[in-house]
Amino acid sequence: MKSILLSLSAVMLALPLTVQAAAQDHHDHGTAAPQSIELNAGKKWATDDALRQGMSAIRALADEALPAAHAGKITPAGYDALANDINTQISFIVSSCKLDPKADAQLHIIIAELGDAIETMEGKQAGQSRAMGVVKVSNTLNTYGKYFDHKGWRSIKLPH
Repeated sequence: MKSILLSLSAVMLALPLTVQAAAQDHHDHGTAAPQSIELNAGKKWATDDALRQGMSAIRALADEALPAAHAGKITPAGYDALANDINTQISFIVSSCKLDPKADAQLHIIIAELGDAIETMEGKQAGQSRAMGVVKVSNTLNTYGKYFDHKGWRSIKLPH
């Protein structure tokens, strides 16, 4: 249990401060998030309006950016702006959604993965191109769609 809490703490420290502060205020239910995402007894986790709204906005951002990132047409400032826009949506989700504690724990995994993707887009992960951050966001969104009940959700098609 201690190692899970330490791992979660390390991930949260890596997230942008606004997301971290909001997560501590809203999403601290006294339990650590599992290390791998799982279904709710074989079914997708319930969502609420705030989660669906925020994730839909992130999906739209990633869907628009992916072809340009793949073609090498996004500037460093463009990646920074995209990371900021996604971070804004994450902050909205964290501060507004009201999920069951077990679903919330699963959402922590998605948020941590998005935080990792944001750092990649910001050029903070040595050896990884900023474009890989957009790919990571897209993969995380596809994972979200497999594990959360979001009516009308469509996976993002990756170029490779």
